[in-house]
Amino acid sequence: MPPATGAAPDAFLSVIGFAKQYGKLVALDGVSFTIRRGEVLGLIGPNGAGKTTLFECLAGVLPPTAGEIHAGGRPLSAAERAARLFYLPDGIAPWPAQPVRWALDFVLGYFGGPAGERNGVVAALGLERLLDAPIGTLSKGERKRALLAIGLLTPHPVLLADEPFDGLDLRQSREVAARLRAHAAAGRTLFLSIHQIADAGRICDRFVLLSAGRVCGEGTLDELGAMAAARGVRPERVDLEEVFLALT
Repeated sequence: MPPATGAAPDAFLSVIGFAKQYGKLVALDGVSFTIRRGEVLGLIGPNGAGKTTLFECLAGVLPPTAGEIHAGGRPLSAAERAARLFYLPDGIAPWPAQPVRWALDFVLGYFGGPAGERNGVVAALGLERLLDAPIGTLSKGERKRALLAIGLLTPHPVLLADEPFDGLDLRQSREVAARLRAHAAAGRTLFLSIHQIADAGRICDRFVLLSAGRVCGEGTLDELGAMAAARGVRPERVDLEEVFLALT
């Protein structure tokens, strides 16, 4: 997919030409796509595709070798990017000695998040019995739900969540997916890095397909299926898994 040269007409944010290189290793190679307001956008790719590196570069955790994020036809400064994007990494345990209740209240106070949504988020993610448990004592799935609550209670217009379903069982995954969909319906834009394609197909409006640090396709499932057909590759079924295999 060729790099974009400017903002798409319906873009809330445009990611343009992101690259990251470690010596001779190219982790990201001219990654470009758009993020639309209020959508659930899925970043899909196998392990090693560059998903986490891309999120870290977008969020300013890693300095990209090249690339800009545009809004309203102009590049965002580092401060503007930090105000618009909140990055929720995978596999972290912040404030391990502090209870979940403290972490949620701290995040609400520090960032000025929607305090009125606190109880609803806690209930939707099944955290009531965990509020007084130190974060460091939680299981992987419990910690994942607590981290998602932290992300959902931040006020940033765009939430980047790395592997939001990792560690959750089937029932929990469906409940979390429903909460994330409701969150987006209320106006938040979600950009989710997802390894399990079935989870992505259940929740996302559009997809960015990443393979070996390059974008192989962007769009809805129907748009990606049409893209595969235009390249002369017709998947056996028009589902996300088959389309991903056809385009990568």
